[in-house]
Amino acid sequence: MILTVTLNTALDITYRVRALRPHTSHRVTEVTERPGGKGLNVARVLAALGHEVTVTGFAGGATGRTLQDQLLDVRGVSDALVPVTGSTRRTIAVVDAASGDTTQLNEPGPTITPAEWAAFQEAYADLLRSASAVALCGSLPPGVPVGAYATLVRAARAASVPVLLDTSGEPLRRGVAARPDLVKPNADELAELTGSHEPLQAMKDARRRGAHAVVASLGPDGLCALTPDGEWRAPAPGRLSGNPTGAGDSAVAGLLSGHVEHLPWPQRLARAVALSAATVVSPVAGEFDPATYDDLVGRITVAPHSGAA
Repeated sequence: MILTVTLNTALDITYRVRALRPHTSHRVTEVTERPGGKGLNVARVLAALGHEVTVTGFAGGATGRTLQDQLLDVRGVSDALVPVTGSTRRTIAVVDAASGDTTQLNEPGPTITPAEWAAFQEAYADLLRSASAVALCGSLPPGVPVGAYATLVRAARAASVPVLLDTSGEPLRRGVAARPDLVKPNADELAELTGSHEPLQAMKDARRRGAHAVVASLGPDGLCALTPDGEWRAPAPGRLSGNPTGAGDSAVAGLLSGHVEHLPWPQRLARAVALSAATVVSPVAGEFDPATYDDLVGRITVAPHSGAA
């Protein structure tokens, strides 16, 4: 079982409009909603790839109940979310059909009490006993300590469970110091962590800070990986029109599934890039188009750069 942690779950709502114009009213042509937050997106993709997945984190209020009701319809995903008194947040994605661009609005999430955080840590420790790997994903809701991911990384390492960390800012800085097996920042998050805007130098610095391996999302330049075995670059297949929401989460699912399947790094990266691209063209935020994935995964060339680690 793969475990994904989403401390700040969300009900993702996507509106499609013909053209988004500021300061005007719009007629929405399509509305979709589904359980979201980075770790839930990762779980959905992992399940579609055939893996057994359990999701944990927090859920509360009417929005949380809706989220959990909809999780029942996601085949292959088990719900181990911890209840809280506050209300789960919503995220709103407005897709401009004319340009293909997306405008995202994210609520902050419920305030977590110390008792709720303690209850989560107890549940997490129990879940680690049957986990083959764990992904720690996304922002922290109010009330959760800024060092929360460092605590969860150390717990996973103590249980001998490989751990992937995908967050940003101070939670990332503290989490990296706890020595996760893999971190997956984007270019901005990597620069904020290390102070360097040169990707390879920044990834080297992230490894010195504690990460065993680093995979950086470089936008249109695809992915770059720095591991104890060397460096690889996986280019993106070109500009794709659609909704990028969840594309990075699909890349995480590709990396984590490749890890538990013991794939070599080039295959993990090709899978991650193909899933990310297939998510952009999917009509629903945070899901991937299987036909696009199948078409791309065998055509992505991953180039090694020996001696860079």
